[in-house]
Amino acid sequence: MTDDIDNATAIERRTMLRVAGAAVITGLAAGSTSPGGTAAAQGAGGTPANARDDAPLGARLQGVQHFGLTVQNMERAYQFYTEVLGGTEVFRHGDFHGDGVQNTLLADQEIEANTRSVNPRTIGVPDLRSGAQRLDVRFIQFDNMVLELLQYREADQPMGSAVSFAEPVQHMSPAFPRMMHICFYVRDDVDFNKFIADLETESARRGMTQVRANRTVRVRTEAERKAAPRSANTNRVTEAPSDGWELIYCKGPEGEQLEFVKALGPVKQRFSEALAKRQQTITR
Repeated sequence: MTDDIDNATAIERRTMLRVAGAAVITGLAAGSTSPGGTAAAQGAGGTPANARDDAPLGARLQGVQHFGLTVQNMERAYQFYTEVLGGTEVFRHGDFHGDGVQNTLLADQEIEANTRSVNPRTIGVPDLRSGAQRLDVRFIQFDNMVLELLQYREADQPMGSAVSFAEPVQHMSPAFPRMMHICFYVRDDVDFNKFIADLETESARRGMTQVRANRTVRVRTEAERKAAPRSANTNRVTEAPSDGWELIYCKGPEGEQLEFVKALGPVKQRFSEALAKRQQTITR
C-alpha cells in the first residue's frame, strides 16, 4: 500500500513538473502572458486576490523547479544524463527565436554590449531576434530535480548539433566567481568508490573523456590519477558540522562541474531538521 502511495505521489510530482516546464517554454515562444491568466491572478480593483502574494518572498516559493546547463554538444550531454546517469526525458522543444525570446533571455547582456559600445556577439550574445541563431532545450527528470539542457546554435545547424554558437570555456575551475556545479545525491546503501569507478568506465566507453573524478590523494598527472587506489575516490568528512558527508568532484562530458554526494549520520539529520523548520515557517 505504501509503495502505491509513493508511486502515485511521484507520478503526480512529475506531471506538475511537466506542466510547469511546458508553461515556461510556451511563455518564451509566445513572448507574452495569457490575458486570462492575468485576470485570474487579480481581484477587484486590480489587487492580488491571493493572500500569499503579501507573504515574504521565501514563502511564495515551492522549491527549485530545475537547473539549466548550456552545452556545446546536445546529443553528447543528453546521452550522459539519460543513458549514463539514468535521467528520464520530460520533453524537448526548440528552434526558439524572435524578439520576445531575445528580450526575455538576453536583454541585460545587450545593455552591457551597448554600454561597452561593442558588438553583442563579442561578449557571447546570440542574435535570436533575427533568427540567425536558435535555442533548443531538453528537460530531464531525476528523482527530486529537473535538469534543463540548453544549446544555442547557428540557424543552419540541425537540432542536437555538436556545434554550438559560442566556444566553450575551457579548464573551468570551481574557484571562479559565479561558477556553479550540479550535485547528484547517491543512495545511502551504494558503494561510493565503486560508483565512481563505474561512472568513469562507462563514460570512457562512450568516448566522454572529460568525465574524470578527482582523488583524495595528490596526483600530478593523468596516469597518477588513474593509478590511485579505488579507496581514494571518496572524501569522507568527519568534522562537524559536515560529519557524514561523502563526496567527490568530477567533470561532466561538456566540462561542466559535477559533484556526487552521500549525506549520512549527523549531516543528514541537520538537513532534515532544517527542512522541517522551513516547512513549519512557510505554512504559518
